[in-house]
Amino acid sequence: MKIASFVLVILSLALISCGQKTITSQQKNTQASKNNTMNTENHDSTQVTKTEEDWKNLLSPEQYRVLREKGTEAPFTGKYYLNKDKGVYVCAACGNELFTSDMKFESSCGWPSFDKEIAGGKIKTIIDTSHGMVRTEIVCAKCGSHLGHLFDDGPTATGERYCVNSLSLGFKKEEK
Repeated sequence: MKIASFVLVILSLALISCGQKTITSQQKNTQASKNNTMNTENHDSTQVTKTEEDWKNLLSPEQYRVLREKGTEAPFTGKYYLNKDKGVYVCAACGNELFTSDMKFESSCGWPSFDKEIAGGKIKTIIDTSHGMVRTEIVCAKCGSHLGHLFDDGPTATGERYCVNSLSLGFKKEEK
């Protein structure tokens, strides 16, 4: 029990250091209302449906843990955290195009960060109340895989920070 409490404290401190904040119940209701109206325009209706056994065969164990079990990778370790190449970031599970390199910015939080998604409802949002916090989870609209979380502390004009696990992403490098 003491180890579990210690781990929870460490995870909480890591999230706080990345600009994470808890949300009041009024903000939670506002966010829930916003989520019900987000990402409904031009949504790609082609859904990817696989069994969990299919996903286990398709993904690496680490990708499965993050994409299908809503895990996270350690900060500052992901393949795309410092990627500066031009191209398109896609869902590692289904190839759905999610972000362009022009949408990426350095947030110093340890995970790739983007200020918006590619137009067309490529990402869905879900209220996440795990770990004693209220956050906005982001999932691929095409296959439902966990990508990361959306925060309202981005430094660009959108004010948003899509904080995404590198394990949730693939990258199609722009040809020169």
